[in-house]
Amino acid sequence: MSTQAAPDRTLFDDADELELRVPTSCRRSGRCRECIVEVAAGAEFLACRTEPELFLRDPYRLACQAAVVDPHARIDFSILRRRLRILVPDVDDEPEPADAVVRIIDGNVYHREQLVEPLRGGIYGVAVDLGTTTIVAELVDLAAGRTVAVGALENPQRFGGSDIMNRISYDGSDGTGQLRRAARRALNRKLDELYATSGIDRREVYEAVVVGNSTMRDLFFGLDVSPIGERPYKSLTEHELHSGTRETTSLKAHAYELAFRSHPHASIWGAPLIASHVGADMAADLVALGVDDETDETVMIVDIGTNTEVALAVPGRLAVASCPAGPAFEGGLVEYGMQGVDGAIESIRRENDGSFTCRTIGGMQPQGICGSGLIDLLAELRRSELMTPLGVFADGASLLTVDEEAGITFSRADGSALAQAKAANTAGQWIVMRHLGIDPADVERLYLVGGFANYVDVENAIDIGFLPPVPPERVVKVGNASVRGARRLLLSETARMWLEALVLRIQHIELETTPDFFDIFVEGCQFKPMPDQLRSADGQVVL
Repeated sequence: MSTQAAPDRTLFDDADELELRVPTSCRRSGRCRECIVEVAAGAEFLACRTEPELFLRDPYRLACQAAVVDPHARIDFSILRRRLRILVPDVDDEPEPADAVVRIIDGNVYHREQLVEPLRGGIYGVAVDLGTTTIVAELVDLAAGRTVAVGALENPQRFGGSDIMNRISYDGSDGTGQLRRAARRALNRKLDELYATSGIDRREVYEAVVVGNSTMRDLFFGLDVSPIGERPYKSLTEHELHSGTRETTSLKAHAYELAFRSHPHASIWGAPLIASHVGADMAADLVALGVDDETDETVMIVDIGTNTEVALAVPGRLAVASCPAGPAFEGGLVEYGMQGVDGAIESIRRENDGSFTCRTIGGMQPQGICGSGLIDLLAELRRSELMTPLGVFADGASLLTVDEEAGITFSRADGSALAQAKAANTAGQWIVMRHLGIDPADVERLYLVGGFANYVDVENAIDIGFLPPVPPERVVKVGNASVRGARRLLLSETARMWLEALVLRIQHIELETTPDFFDIFVEGCQFKPMPDQLRSADGQVVL
């Protein structure tokens, strides 16, 4: 991208003018370090690096900090883009029994009992998992009950912030619906690719199911998300459900209303929310894994992300909670932290000579450390007693070197950011288990959901208290369960009815209203295993 800037402007300002969306989560203060651009020409016309940029080498700058000193100069720059590793399900040719909403009757396409049109070829649907970081879509043959193609992409809404609260704030202050349009356009491009490679006309697509956390789902459907960002942190659909003006938090629209690339009159169904920030993604997880309050065993689900969601089912009860973990384990707030892209250190081991052996995604030169690598690093530092549970380095230093050649370091400030993110996860899991009277050893199956969770070393995560001390052989990594649940909801009206009834019975635990939440959070900031028992004999919380 080339620009000639006005005085007192930064590259970020000019990117805005050129409609080049640059990611940021810190309102252009330089703290989030997400708006990295590569300056191909004209670097001499930029002001000296500011303090937030000192971690970068040439030719990279932070767009929000790189002030243009000569408004008449030509500067060529581009967003630093890397290939994000996105976990997608394999195309499953095995047909699944279906009682889809859309069906063929006497050579015509029906949506339930309503005639749509004469059959023009096949009948297809799309299952969409709209995540904060990634979007995954499955193209499904509704008649055969099988997946035809799968596609994935990075969520382009990242320019509005890397976590939910930033996007809620951005959407409210922007007022033009940029986040909504960005997601819809990107998804439509991916759908066009799937249709082209599968030889399917988009007018053969008569249904879509969209799942995601409360904010992502509501943004996609064009709802005001500001209520989700303020107490009591509920979607407009929840408020309307509780006031009696609607019967469910699920959403319905026609494709033409959402500019969705399919048959114009295709039905777009947004799965119901559970409560507050526990959204339709966790609801879809429950569908995919077959977990409900009628279970005969103790099952826990941890869907890890910037907003981790926890569900715990015991016979007769099902409780959930959301944990605002933030982006520290997904590339934010840690100086050399980064997402799971090529060049990210994904695994770290400390050798006997004190050096670290690092494995990167794609086998490339290390550029930074992603979440699974950060968990490994913390566990190794604790195991070797190079760091105390409080995150203090044993020798009193403020910085240690992870990869000397690549210049990658880890600081006490990095550890502090990770401690708080870990504590949010710890507190959520701890409080939900304690609420249902369960100790970690009672959990018979622990499902880890999501792309990040799929690459985590379970024993290391347990050692630092990121996960409860459940026997590792009981831990099951299930990848993207949300899109699998969306696929099931697409193929089965029975599954939709089951879910609609279930979400009304689920108990939502508001962590911040728990009387001893602060004590548990502070304890969770330490890098040590969670207690094996969450209550003492007299019923008091174990700290």
